[in-house]
Amino acid sequence: MIFKRRDPKPVLRAVAEFLWPRGGWARAFHYVKHRVRRLPDSPERIARGIWAGVFTTFTPFYGMHFIVAALIARLMRGNMLASLMATFFGNPLTYVPIGLAALKTGHWLLGTEMEEGAQRSFGGKFWDAAADLWLNMKNVATGQATDWHGIMVFYHEVFYPYLVGGILPGILCATVCYYISVPLIRAYQHRRKGVIKAKFEALKAKAAAKAEAKRKIEE
Repeated sequence: MIFKRRDPKPVLRAVAEFLWPRGGWARAFHYVKHRVRRLPDSPERIARGIWAGVFTTFTPFYGMHFIVAALIARLMRGNMLASLMATFFGNPLTYVPIGLAALKTGHWLLGTEMEEGAQRSFGGKFWDAAADLWLNMKNVATGQATDWHGIMVFYHEVFYPYLVGGILPGILCATVCYYISVPLIRAYQHRRKGVIKAKFEALKAKAAAKAEAKRKIEE
């Protein structure tokens, strides 16, 4: 295949780079920021895409954030590529505080409580749901009995509260990012246009000087 890596990346290395990319998260952040600012679109459309991407990181649809962000950006008439890049807001360094904020807010709004202490851990509930899904898919294929207890516990205690609770902090953070992004992107685009214009004028002046010098020689 054309796009296949010549040297396949080992699984452990891929996981390590996901948790800590080459050059660190600061370098990765600056790279994403640079790419977003250079997008060929209006500051408002790019900022709406950023809003969609940041908001998406507060949803429990892990593994589908790109799809969700793109759909929201399309509904908002925002830049879809900016929305995909903005999902970088959710990363291994921020998912823990994002998840806790969403879950606590969700349980508070729903009038329920997060089960702690002796109860199954947060990660354990994810594991139980995944194990239930895998086992029940095999049971359905072989005609055996299914048990969805783990998934039901995950839905009621994690997914639904996360979904409800992520709305308010998601809107708040996404809106802050939107209003910060618009003037920054506009200023960057104006400065970049000025630099390009200056280079173009310099090329014109250089070409005119060469033409004038050639004319004098011919005379």
